[in-house]
Amino acid sequence: MLELKHISFNVNDDGGEKVEILDDVSFTVPDGKFLVITGPNGGGKSTLARLIMGIEQPTAGQILYNGEDITGLSITERAKKGIGYAFQHPPRFKGLTVRRLLSLAHGSELPEDECCSYLTRVGLCSMDYLNREVDASLSGGEVKRIEIATLMARNLGLAIYDEPEAGIDLWSFSMLVQSFRMLTQENNESVVIISHQERIMKLADEILVIADGKIRSQGPRDEILPGLLGEFDRKCDLRGEKEETTHA
Repeated sequence: MLELKHISFNVNDDGGEKVEILDDVSFTVPDGKFLVITGPNGGGKSTLARLIMGIEQPTAGQILYNGEDITGLSITERAKKGIGYAFQHPPRFKGLTVRRLLSLAHGSELPEDECCSYLTRVGLCSMDYLNREVDASLSGGEVKRIEIATLMARNLGLAIYDEPEAGIDLWSFSMLVQSFRMLTQENNESVVIISHQERIMKLADEILVIADGKIRSQGPRDEILPGLLGEFDRKCDLRGEKEETTHA
């Protein structure tokens, strides 16, 4: 179980003034649950994900995983405890094949059929990619899907995905959506996804909305999602009215 207790994070701007990115954020992700974190751009969502993984350190508060305080642990130490993170813009590895990367993530040599299974789950034709290098010859969307496959190969306790849909075609996205749900239902893996996608939010057990560094709302999907969709519809209506007024 993941627990965040009164997490705050601030930085200094170019003028030396303190800027509050997150302010007193607290929530829990039980084992085997699917949480989607959403909200306006710049609200602190990605920063929150980086704090959970240890890429950034909070200014105040505690992060607990399975009852242990991991607030001061490094990325490597958290990874060893079964926490994984998929970047919004994944790195590339010249000289490293997709098959070797999957085996490294798994912790031992993976048979070809298992490698193919992970790639298929993320919408890649497996035999076309196994022996390719994870380098500049791959598109951003391909590298993104390969990174997601490596997290699936790790058999994590907690997987964090920062906008996994970015740069991925609609067909592959449909397969990813199914895979995310399978991780929680079959593997009892906790999943935290930063996303604006309605199709991903519809899979969530809970939705947490972050705006201006604070939790604006959180709760079961069926309670939170209708309000978000209604808010989106109202904004579209207002935008349409403004456009009509401008062209009148």
